[in-house]
Amino acid sequence: MEPADSNTPFMSRRQALKLLGAGIASAALPLPGRLSAAPRTAEVDPGSITRSFPRGGPRVPAIGLGTFMTFDLLPGQPRDHLREVFRRFWAAGGRQVDTSPLYGAAETNVGDFAESLGVGQRLFVSNKVWATGDYLGSADQAELGFAQSQQRLWRSGLDVMQCHNLVNVDVVVPLLQRWKREGRIKYVGISHHEIEYFDSLTTWIEKGQVDVVQVRYSLATRQAETGVLRAADEHGVAVMAAMPLEKARLHQLVAGRPLPSFAAELGIETWSQYFLKWVISHPAVTCALPATSNPAHLVENMGAMRGPLPDPPMRQRMLAHVQAIPGFDALESRPWYPQKTYPGLVSAALQELRGP
Repeated sequence: MEPADSNTPFMSRRQALKLLGAGIASAALPLPGRLSAAPRTAEVDPGSITRSFPRGGPRVPAIGLGTFMTFDLLPGQPRDHLREVFRRFWAAGGRQVDTSPLYGAAETNVGDFAESLGVGQRLFVSNKVWATGDYLGSADQAELGFAQSQQRLWRSGLDVMQCHNLVNVDVVVPLLQRWKREGRIKYVGISHHEIEYFDSLTTWIEKGQVDVVQVRYSLATRQAETGVLRAADEHGVAVMAAMPLEKARLHQLVAGRPLPSFAAELGIETWSQYFLKWVISHPAVTCALPATSNPAHLVENMGAMRGPLPDPPMRQRMLAHVQAIPGFDALESRPWYPQKTYPGLVSAALQELRGP
């Protein structure tokens, strides 16, 4: 039986301040050893495609796991399917999970699944800060969020912390650098999925102050190639590719269509593998972060990190084939996750805002 509070994701700001004010926040963290002892990640499967994190970092599999919407559930709802997604992810050689306190119950679910499987301290976790502070220059909300994420994920330290969507970036990046010096995190990152912010991501990479960038990159959204990916390659910055499947819109585009015959040359058996192999074949990309709540789809995704990757001529051939499909140019106008629903905390909150 699961603990009664296993799906309860929130600690209120008042509770957190009370803990910190009493000087017992560290005692409240369910963590072995010192806070500064960053977790060690697991050995990866030698048969999978892996990439090195920057500056002598570990090798991680080229396919990770995103959790936006897909790992968010209302408290008390069945979640065995998500537990199975995580189990299959680890069994298939997956090691990196990307999550965020913004994703409702996602952090809590990741932490619970990883710990129950006995891999909590070996998982490579990338997380996010999305906080403005109580006043200009304040970092207090980021500090509280970090403590909350540790509790939810059941971790003494985190591998990557990102200034999400560049919110309060001038304050948060120096804060992340301090956390890195203190050993609380391993890597400083920034992220954004909106194309109009790609130039800002590029500027931060060129400043030399970040180790990791998360950016939207797919067959349909290639704008990151000329700025973000180029700069990351030149400065030795890891790239985590968000939305590599365009939140199921690429699958909707090819629904009912057979794979092209040339896909067999790369051992591609599904459209998921087609899209993901194209993404991770870019030399600047460290890993792709597809998200799913379907165990069978997870297995398909993980198949993309085995076998040969396309070379530049094949990448162009793969792109041209998909570009020729009617509706490709209108992909951006389609809603995320077509014909899918994720009734979690985030969806409930957004529905409440919209009203009846």
